[in-house]
Amino acid sequence: MLVPRTEWNGGTNIVADRVRVVIAEDSVLLREGLTRLLTDRGHEVVAGVGDAGALIKSVRELADEGALPDVVVADVRMPPTHTDEGVRAAVRLRRDHPGLGVLVLSQYVEEQYATELLAGNSRGVGYLLKDRVAEVREFVDAVVRVAEGGTALDPEVVAQLLGRSRKQDVLAGLTPREREVLGLMAEGRTNSAIARQLVVSDGAVEKHVSNIFLKLGLSPSDGDHRRVLAVLTYLNS
Repeated sequence: MLVPRTEWNGGTNIVADRVRVVIAEDSVLLREGLTRLLTDRGHEVVAGVGDAGALIKSVRELADEGALPDVVVADVRMPPTHTDEGVRAAVRLRRDHPGLGVLVLSQYVEEQYATELLAGNSRGVGYLLKDRVAEVREFVDAVVRVAEGGTALDPEVVAQLLGRSRKQDVLAGLTPREREVLGLMAEGRTNSAIARQLVVSDGAVEKHVSNIFLKLGLSPSDGDHRRVLAVLTYLNS
């Protein structure tokens, strides 16, 4: 459960949500750096581990204590083979704990791993390139968004996945502008943020989003979840 917290910024109290995080990263320097980034902003890192086995064990123990974290931040490649241990642990944790947010970090865009992570329940998942960590505010916002059940997809990941999907019929009916809007939606941006990015009105964005939902066959009964389903529909095509 997210815990309300209060920050003091220039004489103004800002209410935000404190998230409880488990970090899985075999580089001690990066793990400590991520911990510092999050704790300096009022979040709580409840465990930091260096391999996938320790990640699964830590989350299991916390869950047994009734203290399941809000989100796991994990490297895709972890010991012992440094191939896919991290993302496979993330997929397993998502299966065992559906309410757990998972944000994976990768040095490069690896479509197979991104697809595997996103192909299931698409709430509370994220895939960012490690370079994005340098953009501190964006990284911390992504952690919080995933903890709250949202998505956080790196623009480079979105570009590659959508680029591949253009070869498939599922998105064939979208206009270039609708594909652009869909990409920004996948990054977790709101309609207002998309409007600012594209320098158009909020109404224009709402119309594009409605057209995307209609063309992809996503009914109103899917609710806000349609924003994620829209960008992930092609994964199951």
